[in-house]
Amino acid sequence: MYAGIDLGGTNIAVGLTDLAGTLLKKTSVPLGSAKADPSMAADKMAEALKSLGGEIEAVGIGSPGIVDPVSGRVVFASNIAFSDYPLVSEMEKRLGKKCVLINDGNAAALAECRLGAAKDYKNVVMMTLGTGVGGGIIIERKVYTGSLFGAGEVGHMVIEKGGRKCACGRRGCFEQYASATGLVKTSRMIAEKYPDSLLAKEEINAMTAFRLAREGDAASREAVCEFIGDLAEGTANIITLFSPDAVVIGGGVSNEGEPLFSPLREKVREILPGDKTPIVRALLGSDAGIIGAALAAM
Repeated sequence: MYAGIDLGGTNIAVGLTDLAGTLLKKTSVPLGSAKADPSMAADKMAEALKSLGGEIEAVGIGSPGIVDPVSGRVVFASNIAFSDYPLVSEMEKRLGKKCVLINDGNAAALAECRLGAAKDYKNVVMMTLGTGVGGGIIIERKVYTGSLFGAGEVGHMVIEKGGRKCACGRRGCFEQYASATGLVKTSRMIAEKYPDSLLAKEEINAMTAFRLAREGDAASREAVCEFIGDLAEGTANIITLFSPDAVVIGGGVSNEGEPLFSPLREKVREILPGDKTPIVRALLGSDAGIIGAALAAM
């Protein structure tokens, strides 16, 4: 068996797969804090994996941010407190197994390309809408990382100059608008604008605006519309830059399904008249990061 670890901004998911990439079992544990001590996070990853048991050949670790798979270091991750951290060597000490490192967006893209929504395409860009916006670029069915391993960080392209401050230090980054975190920020901003709305009367999370929009709340519909507009801007940028065979979107927000994807496609067509790039929902869901990390370990 091979193991995959998906290190997220708020949770750690781990699983075991066979040689075909089929997920056999999995578990997850809370990271505790996005600014958790890296050593503590490594301890939690190791403990979660050991709890699954089984004989493991190798371990793949999907981490957010810029990673160096050669040295096994997380160079920089804005959503967790990892900076030039030797994650591979630290995990090998804890597990006694060969470990490899891959960016989490690349891991998800790899899994979708091999086994999911992108298996019929050769050139794909994937986005994962979670705590931030992860990204992965597949060219001729291979992960493209760039010369310094930082390619695919689509969440940190600026879509609004001077906009919301991002943890990376810039302002107006895509993930400040198109992630689950961004949706919460937009929803709260709209709720302040309409204090008598249903949106203003609830504790807001990433699902609130879509749910209340389905119930007819006008403020929530406005929040959803603004969120989709921001997502469309970034998606259009990606299509313009890469001209991919398809754009695949995963992550928690993608679970909204067609109420998200149908207006998103329409908005992208408005921005890019005549473009016909398929915009499709990822098929592997939250398991894509685990499976992709395990495939990298193979």
